[in-house]
Amino acid sequence: MKSENSPQKRATMVSSSVATVLVFVKLIIGVASGSVAVLASAIDSLLDMAVSLFNFFAIKKSEEEPDDMYQYGKGKIQAIAAVIEGTVITISGIYIMYVAFKKLNEGTITTLLTPSIFAMLFSIIVTYFLVQYLLKTAKETDSIVIKADALHYKTDLWSNAAVLVALGLVSLTGLDSIDAIFGLGIGIYIIYSAYEITVDGIEILLDRALDGETVAKIGEIISGHPEVTSYHWLKTRTDGNANFVEFHMVLRPNMLLLEAHRIADEVEDKIMLLEPNKKWIITPHFDPYDDEEVNDAMLHGKPLVELEKVSH
Repeated sequence: MKSENSPQKRATMVSSSVATVLVFVKLIIGVASGSVAVLASAIDSLLDMAVSLFNFFAIKKSEEEPDDMYQYGKGKIQAIAAVIEGTVITISGIYIMYVAFKKLNEGTITTLLTPSIFAMLFSIIVTYFLVQYLLKTAKETDSIVIKADALHYKTDLWSNAAVLVALGLVSLTGLDSIDAIFGLGIGIYIIYSAYEITVDGIEILLDRALDGETVAKIGEIISGHPEVTSYHWLKTRTDGNANFVEFHMVLRPNMLLLEAHRIADEVEDKIMLLEPNKKWIITPHFDPYDDEEVNDAMLHGKPLVELEKVSH
């Protein structure tokens, strides 16, 4: 059982707290000044806060041990959270674009430029340190939720910088349309950044295989064992918390089960060293001969009798 204060949970609590502070600062300044860019940033921070809180509960549920109902655990809750987060970010980007177009059409004036600039400077500094912390935690835990959070706040860092530039240009030129144009650009960038988060979550829900390099290394480990004749049906996936690997390896037909089990343990130990900090669920299958055709027939519901005769 994982600690009640796991790194993932702490990260979501920190990001929620930071987002709450930024919401109050930017929302007050954004409403008072009439700046679309600042208001857009405030709305984004509000969504950050909501998403980070949701992520906390998603991580809490995903860390629960497997039970009779959920025998593979609940790790995919993190993928669901990533899809929801990507969707929320996209909606916020669309709303920001709407507000920007509205300001361009109505020509409202931006005020309180100096307080707005200081608010955005504060936001950039705080967000920068938050991003560094989240990236460090994401690297240590390989959590898709923390990776999504880190990517989201990294996007915020660039959008906050864009808001600061917009306010500076408005202050220098007096052209309020610059604020709306930058707000429009931020909205587009936010939608673009959400794409990767959403796709990552969907691919985990669809049981996407581990990356090609890792799969190749797993294959090399299996085939590299001196007592493994060959292997087939190597399948991999991840739920965000754990990597799942299953494969069939061909061994000597007269080998004792005890020997086969020893070989499997040796292969599994090497596979787990590929990512020592990751949880691995490895399921080997022992074959006395290469029965890949039989396995394929079973998968596609074809008769097995003739294939088994050929195999023997």
